[in-house]
Amino acid sequence: MEGSTISQYRTLTVPNTVRGHCVGGETRTLFEVLTPVGFTVRTTVEYWSLIETKHPKLRGRAQEIVNVLGHPDRVCQSRQDATVYLFYRVDQSRLLCAVVKRLDGEGYLITAYPCDKIKERNSIWPT
Repeated sequence: MEGSTISQYRTLTVPNTVRGHCVGGETRTLFEVLTPVGFTVRTTVEYWSLIETKHPKLRGRAQEIVNVLGHPDRVCQSRQDATVYLFYRVDQSRLLCAVVKRLDGEGYLITAYPCDKIKERNSIWPT
């Protein structure tokens, strides 16, 4: 595997050209990324497959979601649930949003989708 340090997360080459800190093991973690707001977000191969099924435009784009999480343009906190964060990044002239739940200091990808605008939320990053 090829490894290098980019910003706050380690990049490794993994199957299907997904980059991020690949943990592997029995849980089949697809990626784990340290966000600029100070916590790590991860998802499994199986859960990413569900996201791709629900949002076919994201099929094969896990690397772009790693970039959204590791290098967002904006991070907002949900109005309804203080443990839910929305990470936004412009990609190919369209926004990508990754929605994350933070529990006990760890983040878990809930969903991701392309969108046209940032929802009015409590912006927490950049400050």
